[in-house]
Amino acid sequence: MNLSEFLDKVKKTLAWHAKRLQRAARSGRWLLSRRPAARPVIVVGCSRAGTTLVYKMLSESAEIGSLQRETHDWWSDLHPPSDKRWDTHALDAGDARPADRDIASRYFYAWTGKHRWVDKNNQNGLCVPYLHALFPDAVFVFVKRSPGDNLNSLIEGWKKPGEFATWSNALPEKVAVENGTLTQWCFFLAEGWRDYLDAPVEDVAAFQYAAINRAILDARETLPSGLWVEIFYEDFLRDPEAAIGRVFAGCGLRFDAATRARCMAAFDVPYNAFSEIRLDKWKDGRNRERIERVMPRVTEVAARMGYR
Repeated sequence: MNLSEFLDKVKKTLAWHAKRLQRAARSGRWLLSRRPAARPVIVVGCSRAGTTLVYKMLSESAEIGSLQRETHDWWSDLHPPSDKRWDTHALDAGDARPADRDIASRYFYAWTGKHRWVDKNNQNGLCVPYLHALFPDAVFVFVKRSPGDNLNSLIEGWKKPGEFATWSNALPEKVAVENGTLTQWCFFLAEGWRDYLDAPVEDVAAFQYAAINRAILDARETLPSGLWVEIFYEDFLRDPEAAIGRVFAGCGLRFDAATRARCMAAFDVPYNAFSEIRLDKWKDGRNRERIERVMPRVTEVAARMGYR
């Protein structure tokens, strides 16, 4: 190791310890005030629907904090799926323990230094009633994607277990999706998932798309309209600046020139895209026949989302 490499390593080590001390100080400060999170923003939607894109855009706001990462592991530590016999990741209002709000408020404040923050993970869409019970003033941003393209991306995602199934190693059932070639469960568990342990992958994708979007739509009916923002993923492709602006306005966040510039710069670097971003790409892709076969299973929920 040369001197430059050594100094760089020292610099990184000092920065790591400084951030650790900063988090400890914030955590102690929070204990003195016990101030709950204020109007957090929670992004929900089906996996592979564009929720990460929206999360990244909102993370560019200087008004709210962001961990700049997904939180499924943290929430699952708070409420392990094993507590529900691995039946589902869904949590309802009855799962909201009195201490959960304090634990979450303290955690996000320690990491971000903000009492208002944005959060996103694959399972949040199944937990809207729980999250609303914890944070009655939380704003939910529902990202909707057309069934064909979303199913296509789910199918492709299932082939990347190292990215989307890292949480599922402790599942008690044997997964044998796609004739046993896919052996790790990806994305999330919804009630009834065991019926698809050895199903074709497109059947699993259709089940997951319908299950999580239906849960979100059902939860929407119970929330005040002022706490709910909806956006079509396709709007980001047609007019990204206008779409981002609508999301910020719905969340009560400023969308000034500096924020707009940061968002558009981030938008120019697609995050976690499997292929070229465009509308209806499933129609000329390798999964078209599979998707056409299961499309009738998602027609009803897609119509509720606004896709005709």
